[in-house]
Amino acid sequence: MAQAELPLADAIVLFGATGDLSRRMLLPSLYFLDADGLLPVGFNILATARAQHSRDEFVDQVRAILDARPEAVDDAVWARFSGRIDYVACDATTADGAALLKPHLDGRGRPMFFLAISPSLYSRVCAALAASGLATEESRIVLEKPIGRDLESSRQVNEAVGAVFAEDRIFRIDHYLGKETVQNLIALRFANTLFEPLWNNLTIDHVQITVAETEGVGDRWPYYDEYGALRDMLQNHMLQLLCFVAMEPPADMDPRSVRNEKVKVLRSLRRFTRADAQNASVRGQYTKGVVGGKEAAGYETERGQPTGAETFAALRVDIDNWRWAGVPFFLRTGKRLPERRTQIVIQFKPVPHSIFGDGARDDLVANRLVIDLQPDEDIALTLMNKSPGISRGGMRLQSMPLSLSLLRAYEGPGSRRRIAYERLLLDVVHGNSTLFVRRDEVEEAWRWVDGVADAWAEAGMAPKPYAAGSWGPSGAFALIERSERAWVD
Repeated sequence: MAQAELPLADAIVLFGATGDLSRRMLLPSLYFLDADGLLPVGFNILATARAQHSRDEFVDQVRAILDARPEAVDDAVWARFSGRIDYVACDATTADGAALLKPHLDGRGRPMFFLAISPSLYSRVCAALAASGLATEESRIVLEKPIGRDLESSRQVNEAVGAVFAEDRIFRIDHYLGKETVQNLIALRFANTLFEPLWNNLTIDHVQITVAETEGVGDRWPYYDEYGALRDMLQNHMLQLLCFVAMEPPADMDPRSVRNEKVKVLRSLRRFTRADAQNASVRGQYTKGVVGGKEAAGYETERGQPTGAETFAALRVDIDNWRWAGVPFFLRTGKRLPERRTQIVIQFKPVPHSIFGDGARDDLVANRLVIDLQPDEDIALTLMNKSPGISRGGMRLQSMPLSLSLLRAYEGPGSRRRIAYERLLLDVVHGNSTLFVRRDEVEEAWRWVDGVADAWAEAGMAPKPYAAGSWGPSGAFALIERSERAWVD
């Protein structure tokens, strides 16, 4: 039975409107949706934060944000968009503060509340929305990650939010899922007879997922000291990507069908033991080094004292089901790495026998599907091809990457790459939760990650140092090389 669609939202209440996420992503995304004619007629944007600004001051700030972007601002679109914007300075963690928003939503019965604020405030804001009468059966709420720090705290946050909003009106956002290439992965798998029959342990050798960042932790160390790379990146972004790679074909694109299959993957992840912690995972913390030709300080120097938080994590993950039995998934993520990259690599097995003789044996490499999410989005399949020309030693071969991404085909003069939040904000407006994370998904992910953290603690695994600008501790290479494989760099 398909999930019933929600009516169109008629307003967005943007909490944390003066913060970094709103300035970089959310406000520009709303402008571009308006420019494309995708915001409903009469849709209002009520921005709120503690900063004391008048409406006109805030609107001027939004215009400055848009002017700083490479895309030119269309004056006609801006006139319409700026007319949608209102601003209220308040402390939305209190009922009295939230009540200040109510007059500005007069006639708006289906608002969407976007909490671009610290997750530690989610429970208090939801309670204030309920006490002020703003949280109604027609409203919906958007939560940014992380949802808790572990399974227990995640349950507490989910219960507090769930006491105010029904589950089908809670949209837990992971902006990676709004990227065009992630959605292309779904189409690639389930709209083509070519790939899905090969998407199993008979033809796939292993899978790699890399989320690499060049920047350091900087002034985010209070958060990072508590979460580390495991809880910050692996629990949400990386496990979500793993789910889309590994899930079974859903019955349809109904949100429940898709998310049911993702939950099955999370429940099939092999639990970590103390022995796994030592043999199948690596923790690291960056020291001083060179990134992009510039000297970079170590994490402990940025923090000002020693700390046991990891800024790098690499793991071998096994999925215990029929499709993926025996296929390792290698995951790595870290700060201060040589390049910014988010990438999924599907490494196929080599052909069982080469017919091309000794001369071509060294030329022959296994097919590989590489899905790049950032900094550029692309999908490329490496195929074997005959090398041009003739030779006395018989046929020679060469590998040839074939781009499967349609993004370039969409790029005409003046086109731009969409911000991932555009897709996700539009889905919330329409009540489509397919690309959002359900409560049981969050909790299953935390259950598995808690097992990894517990195994690290039992094994007494402290982070190993690695120089800023390198690909992590040497153990990260040993992790994959023990199985006679190598990271794709």
